[in-house]
Amino acid sequence: MSVLLDIQGLSKSYPGVKANDDVSFQIQEGEIHALLGENGAGKSTLVKMIYGLVRPDSGTMVLNGEKFAPPKPFFARQKGVSMVFQHFSLFEALTVAENITLGMDVAPNRKELSAQIRKVSNEYGLPLDPDRLIGDLSVGERQRVEIIRCLLQDPRLLIMDEPTSVLTPQEVDTLFGTLRKLSENGVAILYISHKLDEIKALCDHATVLRMGKVVDTCIPANETARSMAEMMIGGELEIHAATEFTPGAEALRVEDLNLASKDPFGTSLKNVSFTLRKGEILGIGGVAGNGQDEILAALSGEEKVTPETILLGGKAIGGDGPNARREKGLLSAPEERLGHAAAPMMTLTQNAFLTGRIRKNLAPNGVINHRKTTGFAEEIVKKFDVRTPGVHVAAKALSGGNLQKFVIGREVLQSPEVLVVNQPTWGVDAAAAASIRQALRQLAVSGAAVIVISQDLDELMEISDTFAVLAEGRLSKPQPSDGLSIEEIGLMMGGDLEVANHVDA
Repeated sequence: MSVLLDIQGLSKSYPGVKANDDVSFQIQEGEIHALLGENGAGKSTLVKMIYGLVRPDSGTMVLNGEKFAPPKPFFARQKGVSMVFQHFSLFEALTVAENITLGMDVAPNRKELSAQIRKVSNEYGLPLDPDRLIGDLSVGERQRVEIIRCLLQDPRLLIMDEPTSVLTPQEVDTLFGTLRKLSENGVAILYISHKLDEIKALCDHATVLRMGKVVDTCIPANETARSMAEMMIGGELEIHAATEFTPGAEALRVEDLNLASKDPFGTSLKNVSFTLRKGEILGIGGVAGNGQDEILAALSGEEKVTPETILLGGKAIGGDGPNARREKGLLSAPEERLGHAAAPMMTLTQNAFLTGRIRKNLAPNGVINHRKTTGFAEEIVKKFDVRTPGVHVAAKALSGGNLQKFVIGREVLQSPEVLVVNQPTWGVDAAAAASIRQALRQLAVSGAAVIVISQDLDELMEISDTFAVLAEGRLSKPQPSDGLSIEEIGLMMGGDLEVANHVDA
């Protein structure tokens, strides 16, 4: 194989931080190359420079033997570089073909484009109907739209950022088959993921970043997930022993919960019922868009329901709002970090105050205790290893993984009776993910009840005592996690009620 992209000495600095420091490595034609690193290691800045979203301060790139310095993504795409982002940029009210048209620099007429979509999507095992609305597609199908949009522009290098974070195991298998076929056809793939077992199974080579520098390279097939994680953190990965599940008294009961989604493309909840006990972690799996946001809104109090539908410690709270529920001990951490879990323009101290005011008594008699509030923010940063210059910085200045650690830490340190978290380790590196899971486990050991909503099945199997699947707004009967197979759960997540009923039985 010949060198497709040669990166030499790329550096990029922002006020107070050097995001990339003299980064050099090569990507070969047809290679699937992993980019590994902890949150804040510089991965996002590096791929943004390759794609033309960020200009490097110094260093050079050579693509196909020619100097490569794209000032904008348009120029990167013209040279054969495409990118599938972690967060999809699709309009739900438009069709597949209309969305693909918007993402193309030069689009053919609609009839020709539809024919191309069908041809390319079938050729790569990702069948799509160009006339379907995005809002009617599953998350896996939406990812197909983003990939096909890139493939229609005949890329030589495809950058993928956390591509499997919201897919079922069956959809992951399909995606991997597509990526291997692209590789066989000479397309190079730069693959970013915190799922190290996937890296080992899929990628030919890996470049490891730490604090903006290249610190190691490896052939993933010759490594273990643990050894790669230790390359990333520069030390030994701490493994915590499992704790035995000893359920206590009832903490939360949900009976026949129904909630119409306010999102025209959302999923309404239908007859959701379960009981959660003290010391228990209930894992709720499911493909994104099956009612996860709605169930968190109903439990957190963002959406009020009939009071007797939700009982906390035997008392009806369905009619209470978020502040009243927090005061009584039911806390939550939503999936969307910026804008929902944290205010982007506010400092970490201010964001700590937003949800900690009541349980941490940060404003006695209505007057903010700034010293106590700052102390609470600093405690979160210290105990959850949040990489930040200080608690005075804005939430938007943190990497996604570090902000996630801050959000989870903020809720855990308020000693909730019940904690509901959606996607607790999404986009978080292996070491940080292990730390968050251990914090949730310790919270349960201390007597709290925890609900973890996640599309990461490995995470749910590791952390959960009981497990249920949310599909089309309905929750399967919770059952012990021990003994469930990933294959069965994957089919349940895909909406296979026959499998769910068989497992329940």
